[in-house]
Amino acid sequence: MKFNWGTGIVLAFIGFISFILFFVIQMSTDKKYEHDLVTDDYYKQELEYQGEINKEENAKNLIQNLNWNKTAEGLAIEFPGDLDFKNITGKMFLYRPSNEKFDCEFPITLSNHTLLIPEKSLLDGRWNIKVDWQYNQEKYLYKKEITY
Repeated sequence: MKFNWGTGIVLAFIGFISFILFFVIQMSTDKKYEHDLVTDDYYKQELEYQGEINKEENAKNLIQNLNWNKTAEGLAIEFPGDLDFKNITGKMFLYRPSNEKFDCEFPITLSNHTLLIPEKSLLDGRWNIKVDWQYNQEKYLYKKEITY
């Protein structure tokens, strides 16, 4: 068999296609490249997005917004001190971008101005915090990306 430039081009195309197919198959079968959707009902949430914008604006207009800090017991979410904590209700959602199995939701029940998420509920790494709360019929929303 004679090796000329036409044979070289065909072999180069076959090599390139094989290279691409190898990576496509590897990416579609390897579990470490799987990522979950943020939510399954994202169309519904898109329609409710203006409400979230309004809640975030309400939170920005507060004298003091929520704060968080990492303690020995876990993650402490501190509500504004000028508000009566007995009238604060809502829920807190923790979203783990790398694995939806670790996503969790907590109701807001306060005995002081601090909500504590236990250390055992959290893994080290990135988390998205979403606190949807209300005080005296006024709704607020706090979103933050943290590394715990």
